[in-house]
Amino acid sequence: MGQDARTPSRTPALSLVIAGGGTGGHLYPGIAVARELLRQVPDARVSFAGTARGLEARVVPHEGFDLDLIRSAGLKGKSIAARLRGAALLVPSMFDAWRVLSRRRPSVVVGVGGYSSGPLVLLAALRGVPTMVLEQNAAPGLTNRLLARVVRSAAVSYDSTLAHFRGRGFVSGNPVRAEFFPGADARPRTGTPSRVLVLGGSQGARAINTVLPDAAALVTRDQPATTFVHQTGARDLDAARAAYASAGVPAVVEAFFDPVSAEVHAADLVVCRAGATTLAELAAAARPAVLIPFPAATDDHQRHNAQVLVDAGAAVMIEERHLDAGRLAATIVALLADAGALASMARAMAAFARPDAATRIVHHIRELAA
Repeated sequence: MGQDARTPSRTPALSLVIAGGGTGGHLYPGIAVARELLRQVPDARVSFAGTARGLEARVVPHEGFDLDLIRSAGLKGKSIAARLRGAALLVPSMFDAWRVLSRRRPSVVVGVGGYSSGPLVLLAALRGVPTMVLEQNAAPGLTNRLLARVVRSAAVSYDSTLAHFRGRGFVSGNPVRAEFFPGADARPRTGTPSRVLVLGGSQGARAINTVLPDAAALVTRDQPATTFVHQTGARDLDAARAAYASAGVPAVVEAFFDPVSAEVHAADLVVCRAGATTLAELAAAARPAVLIPFPAATDDHQRHNAQVLVDAGAAVMIEERHLDAGRLAATIVALLADAGALASMARAMAAFARPDAATRIVHHIRELAA
């Protein structure tokens, strides 16, 4: 049952709708904000709005919140046919957004990114409802760039992003779910054997999922006790399991880990993309990483994200165009063999943690609602 159903029937002090999602990078900061708001204002009402296809369809009900569906699709970076389908959904998406606003009567609407946030945040702004967007990356995505013209506030992770929001932004850091922080002590895990966690992202990462089994075979040839734990996303699960079996590596391979925070804390080293939310979670848990940026990310923002951590000594980067099993295996072996390097990387990663990000954002939400 959703969170709305558990709240008192009287009119609450604050009603929040969080719009958007599609990927974990967009959705999970919204989850962190929702939890923090309810911690501060227990009688607040919080619901989410997104698509039936996005990660939110699975995660939001599991988290105990209501989800209203918006019929929408992306317009950028798609085939002509996909763009036409997206354009055809513009009117239905506005109708759905109107229905959500009329039903929920929110005090504030927060967009977390992703194309489904656009109609609801835009319509809320036109109806005079206070609005905010969360922007995790240095280079805002298309939806947030368009919404920058109408929102009252924007929570960003980088000083350089403020220029996109015309004096209405503030630097909050990227909100991370609280479970990534407990036990984060800026030291690598000291268990035996070594444990490598591979995160393909909420939608999976085909290049990472494809190369890891062969790389793992090379690593375990040099360090037989090393354990690999791999989150593939649903699309590549069967193929990855078969590849690990063929390579003779007894890895733990799942589409998703719930909670993934437990796997992050248990890892000595993480291999993953360089999305802003993933990096914020690694910083919270103080875990060193090998980063493989998604090359098609908007304005190459993942490579820029990764470079910041590389420059700080918190991570190693391998660009996808240079990715192969031998290079990745050599990098993993070298890091696992150097406990001092892992400890130094963990301390550097921890320096990027912003445990007060959700608190800062909720403070601004409450100001907007006042």
